[in-house]
Amino acid sequence: MNVAIVKFEDQSEGDEMDIPSGIKRKALDNTLEITIRIGKQGLNESIIEELKQQLVKRKLVKMKVNQGVASNNEERKLLFESISNNSESYLVLQRGNTAVFWAGE
Repeated sequence: MNVAIVKFEDQSEGDEMDIPSGIKRKALDNTLEITIRIGKQGLNESIIEELKQQLVKRKLVKMKVNQGVASNNEERKLLFESISNNSESYLVLQRGNTAVFWAGE
């Protein structure tokens, strides 16, 4: 199993922020449902807005990218990091085509 849990910079202050262990555990929970999918049309502003809205309600959002959108792990990593920056959220976990974002609250 390939799991990446990383330390991220707090976008608002430029300081590194540790993801709380409780958030990491919830992100690893297989019962967390995928609520956003990026299809063949790729990433667009409406996906970022949807993620922002869901983060307000849920705090943790699981997203899946179709295989044709990002063909290798490096492309997916860059895509998920871009989504994280544009949505002002934290990328808690990336596993294959799936990522979990946290509101940071």
